[in-house]
Amino acid sequence: MGRLITVATCSLNQWALDFEGNLARIKESIHQAKARGATLRVGPELEICGYGCLDHFLEGDLYDHCWDMLAKILTDESCHGILLDIGMPISHRSLRYNCRVIAIDGRIILIRPKLFLANDGNYREMRYFTPWQRPQYVEDFYLPPAMRKIHGQKKVRIGDAVISTPDTCLGAETCEELFTPHSPHIDMGLNGVEIFTNSSGSHHQLRKLDNRIFLIQEATRKNGGVYLYANQQGCDGDRLYYDGCAMILINGDVVAQGSQFSLRDVEVITAVVDLEEVRSYRYAPARGLQALTAPVYERIETDFELSDDADEYKPSIIPSERKTVHFHTPEEEIAMGPACWLWDYLRRSKQAGFLIPLSGGIDSCSTAALVFSMCRLVMEALEEGNAQVKTDVQRIAGAYESEGWLPKTPQELCNRILHTVYMGMASQSSKETRSRAERLAHDIGAYHTDMNIDEAFQAEKNLLTLATNFEPKFKVYGGSLAENLALQNIQARLRMVTAYYFAQMLPTVRARPGGGGLLVLGSGNVDECLRGYLTKYDCSSADINPIGSISKTDLKRFIAWAATSFALPILAEFLAATPTAELEPITPDYVQSDEADMGMTYAELSVFGRLRKEARLGPYAMFNKLLHDWRELGYAPRDVADKVKRFHHCYAINRHKMTTMTPAYHAENYSPDDNRFDLRPFLYPPFFESWSFKMIDRVVEELEGRERARGKGEGE
Repeated sequence: MGRLITVATCSLNQWALDFEGNLARIKESIHQAKARGATLRVGPELEICGYGCLDHFLEGDLYDHCWDMLAKILTDESCHGILLDIGMPISHRSLRYNCRVIAIDGRIILIRPKLFLANDGNYREMRYFTPWQRPQYVEDFYLPPAMRKIHGQKKVRIGDAVISTPDTCLGAETCEELFTPHSPHIDMGLNGVEIFTNSSGSHHQLRKLDNRIFLIQEATRKNGGVYLYANQQGCDGDRLYYDGCAMILINGDVVAQGSQFSLRDVEVITAVVDLEEVRSYRYAPARGLQALTAPVYERIETDFELSDDADEYKPSIIPSERKTVHFHTPEEEIAMGPACWLWDYLRRSKQAGFLIPLSGGIDSCSTAALVFSMCRLVMEALEEGNAQVKTDVQRIAGAYESEGWLPKTPQELCNRILHTVYMGMASQSSKETRSRAERLAHDIGAYHTDMNIDEAFQAEKNLLTLATNFEPKFKVYGGSLAENLALQNIQARLRMVTAYYFAQMLPTVRARPGGGGLLVLGSGNVDECLRGYLTKYDCSSADINPIGSISKTDLKRFIAWAATSFALPILAEFLAATPTAELEPITPDYVQSDEADMGMTYAELSVFGRLRKEARLGPYAMFNKLLHDWRELGYAPRDVADKVKRFHHCYAINRHKMTTMTPAYHAENYSPDDNRFDLRPFLYPPFFESWSFKMIDRVVEELEGRERARGKGEGE
């Protein structure tokens, strides 16, 4: 019996509903796997239609089109001679299932539905699919009429079974099943399955990869086996970026690891594994006793062998060596994840580039730095000879250049696609912010415009005066809080209108042919969204937002890293500057400050956000936890209470803003994104009158009473 097997898994940049494009990428991955001698190829979850189809999964057309694409794979002889594990949705007995289709040489061997569905956070699989909650159960599936002609038979098996070949046994699990307490690979391994495939649609999130890899390693560390992990890569058409990192492991050790962030549409990794290592690893009496009592799987048999002829010695085929797992730092993750997402969005939207309202503050600075990071990645892809990136660059940025034009530096590319606009006010905008914005744009190569919006502001402000004979004033000039806020909001909303106007017209101003405007990029961070420290429909309103789920703390770390890694010393000045919206007049004794306005620091906001969403704590529970956590920081009980109550009050009265926020790249588990991820009301009862606040006040009074009594006792 053969023992050496070459296996392949991949990361594919699939796009929801791009059936023919997805098909081409699937075929390319099969061809690459075969060229490297692989006899097994594993692809991402729902790869034929794309994972992010959302409510399109409720449409019958989608299932028909998936069968059409699968038929093209099965009838293409260039895809024969290799065992295929392909992801697609399937309708069976009027129920929809998220399935793996296992096929060889144009014939389906098994349809394996997903047992446990992802149904939290960004995922709503229970909305679209039914879980196959019948472990080890298999029944007949009647093929569609067109498939019967190809297949030569009416039905195949569907259910929780494993594949038996003359030389080994393999089983499939899908994404979420790896993360469940009793994963399918446990019982499959006890039943003699030696090769496990996992097809995933797992998105990037800061500091998440280590947990995913730990679970993949543990899948075979106790039970032994070969594990192939496939994942989607790229922007599938929504807020998520699927970060690839396909992997092959044996007995808990990594023997192949793909890239986590890449502009390649197809990335295939292969490894040569020795089945004898699995069999030797599994020799343990305790495991043997558990195997005898484990549930039994039906084995679907095939004559196709995965291994080479054991009698023919091939010195060129040797087992792959163990590798050290590579992790990116959080700063690198921020630099690369949103940058790849931006590139996918730009090239697929067919627009001419981006526009950023560049204020001179750290948020818009971070957004500009991410576009520059994208340009750096594009240049690296061009140097590697990436044909798809070359085509996209010439279409987007080279339309008005000579034929065959390609940029020579990231700055040259950035000049073609990134447009920045500083929209100042003579009395509010400082020379420092204006200068920082201009110099940053120059250093990254952006096409920069500097302007003031005073005339537009005055015209809008005077509308109220002409209609009512009332002239509002800023707070520093004696105006009320309502006047002060209204005048700030005029500026903020004018910047949004101006940004869209310039985004439509700047390509024309620059005589860029081919049509298409610019995508306006937002620059509101996760903490400001959480607190509601922004104007509804201001310049935080945009087409997409690459930093909308990244904390201010992480953005600062990214900028400090990028100042050196990107050779942009100007970025250090942004770190040293006081965060300010610059919406109020600057006077000799007053300069607007974000943290002063909010009544809390950005670091405190991050803590509130994680406790609210990740720890699932309400006001009272949050207060009790922070009483202990912040004691060493010198916070008295009343200080903690005031901050907790202020946060929840501001969160509640501003929650409505999240219903209209710009779609943002998802990077944090405490994101307040109202659009599917954070499902909370946007009309709350007054928190200051709530029972939870009364409970907090009672605890504070009790603690302060004890402190007074203690002080009185010591005084006597």
